[in-house]
Amino acid sequence: MSRIGNKTITIPSGVEVNVAEGNEVTVKGPKGTLTRQFAPMLTISVEGAECHVARPNDDKTTKQLHGTTRALLHNMVVGVSEGFEKRLELVGIGFRSAISGNKLTLNIGYSHPVVFELWEDVKVECASATEIVVSGIDKQRVGEFAANVRAARKPEPYKGKGIRYKGEYVRRKEGKTAGKK
Repeated sequence: MSRIGNKTITIPSGVEVNVAEGNEVTVKGPKGTLTRQFAPMLTISVEGAECHVARPNDDKTTKQLHGTTRALLHNMVVGVSEGFEKRLELVGIGFRSAISGNKLTLNIGYSHPVVFELWEDVKVECASATEIVVSGIDKQRVGEFAANVRAARKPEPYKGKGIRYKGEYVRRKEGKTAGKK
C-alpha cells in the first residue's frame, strides 16, 4: 500500500488541472503553467477540486510509480499556486554575490569570480551581498540551480566557510592542534 500515492490532491481555487491523452498533465495557476508526461499505466482523474492517482496492479514498479507520480503532481499544483524558494548564505571573509544582467557573480575565495548563467524559469535575487534567494514554480529546477550554486563552494567543517542553505547545520571539527598536549 502506498500511503503517499493514495492521498488525494486538493486543488486550490484559481488552479486548473487538465489530463490529456497519454497522461500528459497541464497545471495552470496564477504563477504560471507546468506540463509533464506521466506513465500511461497509471490513471489520473480530476473530480471537482480534487485529483486522484490510481494504479492498476500491485507490482513493485507500479507501486513505486504511484507514489512518485502523486508527489510530482502535488508539487506542480503547489508550484503554480504558491511557488518554491531556496535561500543560500555565503559564509566567509570577503564572500559576496551580485547579479548583473543575466549572470550571477560569486566572489567566494578563489583567485577568480565564479559566474553562473541565470535560467529563464528560475528567478534569482541577491537579498544582500551574502544572501541569495532562488525561486520559481518548478521545484526540481529551483532545487537544481540552488544545488549548483552551493556546489561552487560547499561549507567546510573546520572554519565553516562556504555556501550553505539558510538554516543548514554544518558540523564543525577541531583542528590539528586539538590532539596535542
